[in-house]
Amino acid sequence: MSSNETLQAVRGMNDILPDEADLWLWFEEALRDWLHSYGYRNIRMPLVEPTALFKRAIGEVTDIVEKEMYSFADALNGDLLTLRPEGTASCVRAVLQHNLLYNAPQRLYYSGQMFRHERPQKGRYRQFHQFGVEALGFAGPDIDVEQIVMCARLWKKIGLCEVTLQLNSLGDADARQRHRAKLISYFEQHQDVLDADAQRRLHTNPLRILDSKNPALQTLINAAPNLTDELDDAALQHFEQVQVQLRQHGIPFDINPRLVRGLDYYNRTVFEWVTTRLGAQGTICAGGRYDGLIEQMGGKPAPAFGFAMGVERLLALIQEDGTPPPRQELDVYVVHQGENTDHFASQVAEQLRDADLRVILHCGAGSFKAQMKKADASGARFSVIIGDDEMQFGEVSVKPMQGGEQIRVQLHQLSAIIKQ
Repeated sequence: MSSNETLQAVRGMNDILPDEADLWLWFEEALRDWLHSYGYRNIRMPLVEPTALFKRAIGEVTDIVEKEMYSFADALNGDLLTLRPEGTASCVRAVLQHNLLYNAPQRLYYSGQMFRHERPQKGRYRQFHQFGVEALGFAGPDIDVEQIVMCARLWKKIGLCEVTLQLNSLGDADARQRHRAKLISYFEQHQDVLDADAQRRLHTNPLRILDSKNPALQTLINAAPNLTDELDDAALQHFEQVQVQLRQHGIPFDINPRLVRGLDYYNRTVFEWVTTRLGAQGTICAGGRYDGLIEQMGGKPAPAFGFAMGVERLLALIQEDGTPPPRQELDVYVVHQGENTDHFASQVAEQLRDADLRVILHCGAGSFKAQMKKADASGARFSVIIGDDEMQFGEVSVKPMQGGEQIRVQLHQLSAIIKQ
């Protein structure tokens, strides 16, 4: 790259500019309020983890581990590290490392950047943001239902329409082994029809063939053996209870026997909230039960259930609805003109901030007319005007920006008048 060439962000890793960031801030605050209303507490994990964590947790023959992770060797000691592609493995690692399940189950959530090397498209980027929700130590179907009901409440809270729920059960390990053997036998009989991805997965992870988006394979996939036929009584009863309780909450759903999720650690209930409004990338929120992961990562056996939602995809839906991004409301724009007004105007601005008001102090040169134009463009409710005359008498002029009479007040009255 030449020294004169303009530097650009990495493809698929996007800047979020101030106007758009206002919508992000509103959304993140809404989600935090929603999660706290269900008793979920925040946990924060590093962006970088040992590569072995994701290979063990996600599965070495998943698309994420095989093709999508940003992995590298630490230049200092050669350790293999990876930018986190998802949050559950990191969260479980932190829970085990700090022994958080010692006294009681945990309801946790996290948010932040995830990284996957894939082709950028609408709502799907190489650096993307997720909110993840994990309930660890809960075995019954009630926690499955709680988290799905939580999502339904959130869609109402943020005004999201045209979102539907898909459910499936992946059963337990024995059922998946029986199903795996039948899938291999079935697809081997049709090996000449399989594409390269399906052939590669046939003996390593045949369940992932069911998730193929290749139109040429859909008839074959639809006729494949169903995992549901292999479920034992305990898994069937668990799944039935999830359905019963969702109906009691009035939440409609579709059973999708081909819903398998892209991570190896899931068992029993899995779900996706989907929309038809984002093209092929229609899943906006997904998760399920992962009862074996904690033991798989070296902890004592413990059940768990969780989900993650893509922030970019949800915001794309909100913007598609034409919802204007909320703007951080500004209370005051301080206009000042005169040789000696700079310091006085700065003191006035600080006094207003002491009263918990949001204030912009005009900085730099500019005529009174130019400053008032900026005050109007700022969206402030009031302009506070300071000239040599006001400063001499310890006063300011206050002008309502949406119309109203300009008044002159003593400085000690200012904050109360603005708040009124």
